[in-house]
Amino acid sequence: MAWIDPGLTLTGRIVRLEPLSMDHLDALREATRDGDLGDRLWWTSTPNPERMADDIAGKLAARDAGRMVPFVCVRLADEQVVGVTTYYDLEPSVPRLEIGYTWTRDSCQGTGTNPDSKRLLIAHAMEELGCQRVGLRTKWTNQQSRAAIERLGFRRDGVLRGYARHANGVLDDAVVYSLLSHEWPAVRRRLEDRVARHLS
Repeated sequence: MAWIDPGLTLTGRIVRLEPLSMDHLDALREATRDGDLGDRLWWTSTPNPERMADDIAGKLAARDAGRMVPFVCVRLADEQVVGVTTYYDLEPSVPRLEIGYTWTRDSCQGTGTNPDSKRLLIAHAMEELGCQRVGLRTKWTNQQSRAAIERLGFRRDGVLRGYARHANGVLDDAVVYSLLSHEWPAVRRRLEDRVARHLS
């Protein structure tokens, strides 16, 4: 039996995280065209529309192998598909996991979808799965992502030099962050406040 139910759905105040499937292909292609994310943000894991089917297939294969639990993020107000996020690097013996491969359509950035998504994912990991550590990582060149992770309250563990290669061939470092279980209550309050501000 899988440690994390691959059919898991999490519902928050702004978004719903539901299991990724190939049924989301057209909506995800449209989402990346919002701001040309797949081409403009070359330093992120956002696929361009032409690669979206392969990206989904890869995540579903990782899910079936027990290595990943991928979600589509849907905005509750209008059922618009916002983007993708995942649980990965799953280690039930600790237990610990990482949250990543996350991207959000351009017009939804800064609207509370990401804080609500992270609140749902971290709460489930810490409170339901008993995780002692939740990790996040990003590329060194993705300064926007690094700033967002640090605003969440995650601590920087270190930099893995020459760790990943972008789709355009550029070699980059990875910046690794973590949140431990005893740090979660303070971060939860911060995330709840951020979500509430977008609802007021």
